[in-house]
Amino acid sequence: MRRPDGVLPITASALAMSLWAFITPASAEPVEDFYKGKSVNLIISTGAGGGLDIGARLVGRHMENHIPGNPSIVARNMPGAGHVQATNYMYNQASRDGANIASILPAFVLHQVIDGRGVKYDAAQFNWLGSSDVDNMNLYVWHTANVKSIEDAKTREVLMGATGAGSYTALFPTLLNNLLGTKFKIVSGYRTTVEVHLAMERGEVQGRAGNFFTTLKSNNAEWLNDKKIAVLMQVGVERDPEFKDVPLMTDLTGDPAIKRILALFSGEIAMGRAMLTTPGVPEDRLAALRKAFEDTLRDPAYIEEAAKIDLPVRGLGHARVAEIAREILTTPPDLIARAKQAKFGEGNSQP
Repeated sequence: MRRPDGVLPITASALAMSLWAFITPASAEPVEDFYKGKSVNLIISTGAGGGLDIGARLVGRHMENHIPGNPSIVARNMPGAGHVQATNYMYNQASRDGANIASILPAFVLHQVIDGRGVKYDAAQFNWLGSSDVDNMNLYVWHTANVKSIEDAKTREVLMGATGAGSYTALFPTLLNNLLGTKFKIVSGYRTTVEVHLAMERGEVQGRAGNFFTTLKSNNAEWLNDKKIAVLMQVGVERDPEFKDVPLMTDLTGDPAIKRILALFSGEIAMGRAMLTTPGVPEDRLAALRKAFEDTLRDPAYIEEAAKIDLPVRGLGHARVAEIAREILTTPPDLIARAKQAKFGEGNSQP
């Protein structure tokens, strides 16, 4: 029926069809056709040469063979702000069509609820692909520091190199200072953990936190073999079988309240080297990316190359990674308040 002004009314079905014309091209295109001839961006939240970078690039090289259409995967390092810069990019700037994936250390999840500095994302909205390896982190000092245990670090100052306020390199020493009374002094300003290691060897700093055991063994095995470092603690849910004598961070106290706080910060390590893509990716492409990630971890060529660099393949499915993230994001307010105090200190629970 024509309106008195001569304009045909827009019916509900016509409106739906007009909207369909706008929203379907991105999702209606077959997955293989979308990816064929394309480049998929792989954002890595650390600098080149570190453990996360090496592992992510390895996954990328093999994963491109398992995505329908066989696109090329182009890695791009985006260190900064303790992984917040890369997270913000994936949430706000990267296209949401399935052409962007990222390997970001999961510190950004807890950072959202405890710190918040620089956060322009909602971690609950990301789409997880899975984790290529679940591995404990650690804290170690150079042999010239003459510190052999956390108890020693309570009696003498130890200079710890760090890459950013939101990074594990700064987080773990800060927690130990505020909760256990250690005397770690954080020296920030290094862009990458490789720079921190060079600074250790030059004597500018005396230690580093937040490395994975697999990365340490792969990149700096001689430090362990020649006893150039002392590993003071490890962070995870249970001790690494190869380092059973190294205490977990949660083992360093008998106080139930402090242990609970340390367990919160240890929990996100269980997410491992996780990969994600942006919110809003069409379901068929998201399913294809998740399958490609899973197929990569089962690929004999990937497993063989990983073995050559001593990188274990201990994958974790996307559903479990998402579940851990949800648990962190829904932490009870009372525990969040205690964790803030542990991170920022008395009277300075938030910057």
